[in-house]
Amino acid sequence: MIRQRIAHLGFDWDTTDISIMLLAKLGKPLMGTARIVINSIHIKGDLRLVPVLDGRAFLYSFVASPDVRIGVAFGSGGSQSLPATELPGVSAWLVKLVNDSLSKRMVEPRRNCFSLPAVNLFKRAVAGVLSVTVMSASKLSRSNLRTSPSRKQHSSSTDGYVENSNDYKDLRTFVEVELEELTRRTEVQPGSCPRWDSKFNMTLHEEAGTIKFNLFECTPGGVKYDYLTSCEVKMRYVADDSTIFWATGADSTAIARRAEFCGKEIEMTVPFEGINSGELTVKLVLKEWQFADGSHSSNGLPMSSQPSLNGTSSFLPRTGRKIYVTIVEGKDFPSKDKYGKLGSGCYVKFQYGKALKRSRTVPHTSDAIWNQKFEFDEIAGGEYLKIKCFIEEMFADENIGSARVNLEGLIEGSPRDVWIPLEKVNSGELHLQIEAVRVEDSEGPKGSTSNGWVELALIEAKDLVGADLRGTSDPYVRVQYGSLKRRTKVMYKTVNPKWHQTLEFPDDGSPLELHVKDHNHLLPTSSIGDCVVEYQRLPPNQMFDKWIPLQNVKKGEIHIQVTRKVPDLEKKSSLDSESSVTKARRQVSNQMKQMMIKFQSLIEDDDLEGLSASLHEMESLHDTQEEFLVQLETEQTLLLNKINELGQEIINSSPSYALSRRPTLP
Repeated sequence: MIRQRIAHLGFDWDTTDISIMLLAKLGKPLMGTARIVINSIHIKGDLRLVPVLDGRAFLYSFVASPDVRIGVAFGSGGSQSLPATELPGVSAWLVKLVNDSLSKRMVEPRRNCFSLPAVNLFKRAVAGVLSVTVMSASKLSRSNLRTSPSRKQHSSSTDGYVENSNDYKDLRTFVEVELEELTRRTEVQPGSCPRWDSKFNMTLHEEAGTIKFNLFECTPGGVKYDYLTSCEVKMRYVADDSTIFWATGADSTAIARRAEFCGKEIEMTVPFEGINSGELTVKLVLKEWQFADGSHSSNGLPMSSQPSLNGTSSFLPRTGRKIYVTIVEGKDFPSKDKYGKLGSGCYVKFQYGKALKRSRTVPHTSDAIWNQKFEFDEIAGGEYLKIKCFIEEMFADENIGSARVNLEGLIEGSPRDVWIPLEKVNSGELHLQIEAVRVEDSEGPKGSTSNGWVELALIEAKDLVGADLRGTSDPYVRVQYGSLKRRTKVMYKTVNPKWHQTLEFPDDGSPLELHVKDHNHLLPTSSIGDCVVEYQRLPPNQMFDKWIPLQNVKKGEIHIQVTRKVPDLEKKSSLDSESSVTKARRQVSNQMKQMMIKFQSLIEDDDLEGLSASLHEMESLHDTQEEFLVQLETEQTLLLNKINELGQEIINSSPSYALSRRPTLP
């Protein structure tokens, strides 16, 4: 039994020196925008303090949900405010919002951390790069995870853990790692003590964050993933340039680890939520902190997936197939929202990789019908489809259930028709039709696929690290695009090289990685920085010009230009380069064709008035076409004159012509 010192104290915070204005958009029957002014907040509860890391920090949380009271007025504040009874339920809604936020962040067993750094470097961390390795789980039991009664069969007990042979038979699980909006998942492994050893690079966009580990069961051949349980590890940057990781252990004990510098590996074993639900072992490495002044603290370890142009991790490779998901209908939805009122409508959100789609809103009934189809690019690596259902409310939409859908093993020409039960709710199912379609490759230049190709121009670099004793380098760039590898020429004895080289790759969605190397004739080449270029979301046939900071080094930037070339759009752009007269003629010709179709429709409908108006439009178009013909003839005459003048100049400058005109001597 682990003994920990715990302090309890009362917390009573009351303030009236506050004025927070909120703008709320009101639905039917009120309609319009209401100004809500929060003029007082009162929070009262019991705090629990647990010192950790030999007193260098302590964890704090509320023992139970605190008592929250919020004073609300309407209008612009002050004497112009209106009584809070103008909109009933607003104060209760705000109190519930604050209580929900506190429960998710700092009500047992969720705890925050306050550190006492020995040295304050006065740095403000704004982002970080984290390596998460999901090692293994132990003591998993299907009945305990699903909170079902224990089965009365022969079992053996070890350290208070009861193991039932049928309890984990055919149990196949995987772990989803979630940090902010980024999620990654392990492979599926069998048994009560699965081992994954799956490593992921995650990106954090604040100085603190929560890494959540969700455990799912996967049924062989099934389309549904069953959520079992979860656990979480929190982390925070400390002002002395260290990092603290903490979690809740068994019997509400505190688990805390401290990484004194970036790159130090931390191993933690965290119990899953629930009684006897097993535990998870993970390894965490904070590779880099980025600060508000542009500097960063890094250990220089190589990374397989670096932050890129938009600060997110690299994209997973695509397979070249399309996934079509049709949401047909839903059934057994809750008839009322959490406030006991009828919602105005319900809708569904889909997430597949980084693609987000939302269905249209349909009337909120227990059985809803959409018949709406969505298209996704299939992603390799076992990515699944995430679904969330919502009811529209006046102030905030309510989540009425979610689900994970397995998209592996889809066979072209064999669509799936399935009903998906919603998780973490008492009722609700969605009817989906899922189909995979192979996108036929079209012949294009340079052996490109139907997606075209990626054109990467490596222009130059500046302020590179001096890898030689003289403070210079012999830099070149090794480009890795999926399994393809290319490299630039070597620029000798410089930290500001200029390559001006263009490379091309078939656009299949693979990660595009740049590795800047220092060339050595005798010794192995050394790395002087790397980065990832995320080109997948760039508009087609538009060049993206960017200076990218190099990662894992103290300084250095590389200048690139990247373009996603799409052949069909290239042809269209060449048509756009035609002369204004030709384009205008083409436009008038198309308009006249449309007008003829309109004539036929008007004649069939016996619409004489519309036919008369259309005849006037046709006369106007005919006059415009005559003007273009006259202008074209004028341009043709001018062009012929230019050709004649050019021919005359060629004849005059010809040597034979000059000799024939040379005067004879007497």
